[in-house]
Amino acid sequence: MTQPKTPRPAIRQSDYQRLSEFRYLIRRFLEFSQVQAEDAGLTPRQHQALLAIKGYPGGGPVTVGDLAERLRIRHHSAVELVNRLGEAGLVARDQDKDDHRRVLLRLTERADGCLAELSAAHLDELSRIEPMLRRLLDRSQD
Repeated sequence: MTQPKTPRPAIRQSDYQRLSEFRYLIRRFLEFSQVQAEDAGLTPRQHQALLAIKGYPGGGPVTVGDLAERLRIRHHSAVELVNRLGEAGLVARDQDKDDHRRVLLRLTERADGCLAELSAAHLDELSRIEPMLRRLLDRSQD
């Protein structure tokens, strides 16, 4: 026997406003990120890839498949992205010593420096918008 669905609480005008403001802040942050990446000579996708590799959960080795998953792109698109990053001297490929079929990705020193600069700017921007995000996420204000 199926259980009846729990009725959804009514959505208030303040909920719509909160969601709208949240989406606006996300768009502003993404626009900021795009400009910062381009000023550093990277595409936004390249910046995202470097960050995904450096910030991979657990700090473990990253494969092309892992990168594709983190960026939510197809495997062949991740391969092309890694090829371009390799040509730009930003990512190196290493063969996994335990499984020679696997290729592991690592950032070059150049990429590390570039990503550190970008990340510092992004953390500053997040600090700036954090109070607005906290206010939006605090439902007790209603």
